[in-house]
Amino acid sequence: MNKDYTKTVHACFMSYIVQAIINNFVPLLFLTFQSEYAISLSRITMLVTFNFGVQLIVDLLSAGIVDRVGYRASMITAHILSAIGLVSLTILPGLFSEAWIGLFAAVVIYAAGGGLLEVLVSPIVEACPTDNKEKAMSMLHSFYCWGHVGVVLVSTIFFSIAGLKNWRLLALFWALIPIVNMFLFFKVPIAPLVNEEEGLSLKGLIRKRIFWVFMLLMVCAGASEQAVSQWASAFAEKGLGVSKAIGDLAGPMLFATMMGISRALYGKYGEKVNLKKMMIASGILCIGSYFLISLSPYPALGLLGCGLCGLSVGIMWPGSFSMASASIRGGGTAMFAFLALAGDLGCSGGPTLVGVVSGFFGNNLKIGILGAVLFPVILVLTLLYFYRAARKTEDFMKNNQEQMNCDI
Repeated sequence: MNKDYTKTVHACFMSYIVQAIINNFVPLLFLTFQSEYAISLSRITMLVTFNFGVQLIVDLLSAGIVDRVGYRASMITAHILSAIGLVSLTILPGLFSEAWIGLFAAVVIYAAGGGLLEVLVSPIVEACPTDNKEKAMSMLHSFYCWGHVGVVLVSTIFFSIAGLKNWRLLALFWALIPIVNMFLFFKVPIAPLVNEEEGLSLKGLIRKRIFWVFMLLMVCAGASEQAVSQWASAFAEKGLGVSKAIGDLAGPMLFATMMGISRALYGKYGEKVNLKKMMIASGILCIGSYFLISLSPYPALGLLGCGLCGLSVGIMWPGSFSMASASIRGGGTAMFAFLALAGDLGCSGGPTLVGVVSGFFGNNLKIGILGAVLFPVILVLTLLYFYRAARKTEDFMKNNQEQMNCDI
């Protein structure tokens, strides 16, 4: 790869670390917000809903805007919004009589930046001139996991040294990362994407039945991942009866590490396995991990379930992207935007369902997570349908070819 484009890829890696900060820093503070601002668990759940809900709206709007505005300007805007949102967490709650209004406002700001990043980063890396795009894409998605690990590890160390009361200082520290990365995108080259005349129109894209199959897969992938990830810290603290520090390390960090390992292994050995079969196996493992988390009477097994869940969901999001890119040629920005939209819909719906079900059963997170097993079940069923349909098509083409050979 050209040295300058290597810098572009590295800046995109850093962008996914920004995305990890946006999605995973505030969940570490759920119980802190509950005590400091006297916010109910249901309202704290709405922070997750607003985060991914705003990202969803931005994904939808981006499909028609990014190509006109340009990728460079859009990436710079995404980082500015991310930084402002993180800084606003420290300021806005104190400006309102109801602190949760300020929290929601801050979440909306950084979620807008996160939504843009979700749409922009993957196609920028895809467009970079390299012979091994799958490896680059796998590495890209793994950096979200390593960013998640870094957020949890650094935050845990900070809270242990400075105390939870100084969480605002940490929020300002995390805001520095999108600011630094923003300046990189002023300089790095951005390769042109698929020309409009070569790609599918939005109308042509949504008319494809296979496109909606991938949309459903992305919803389930996002929900399966975030239903456990967003509640892992609170689950470990409250459901398993461990301290804040142990909860953050044993819950979110274990989850993110296992997810990163899964994506790294796929990036290295993915060409040797059937992606559809691997995703089906991952979905089945995910279902088992949900049952282990929610039904096990032993804390150690519950934590093991969190780790297995991270391992199982690692391939779902990048795998769905890879299958869609291979199956829908010329999808362009619109396809990436709508797939990101579907993924964020799942990221919003999964944790929200956990929170709602938990609240209905007296804030029992185990029952809430058990209710969210619906998403990996749907994912497995959809993949089985897709796999069987693909096999039928292959058999049909093979039989036709054999018949043609016989006729000849």
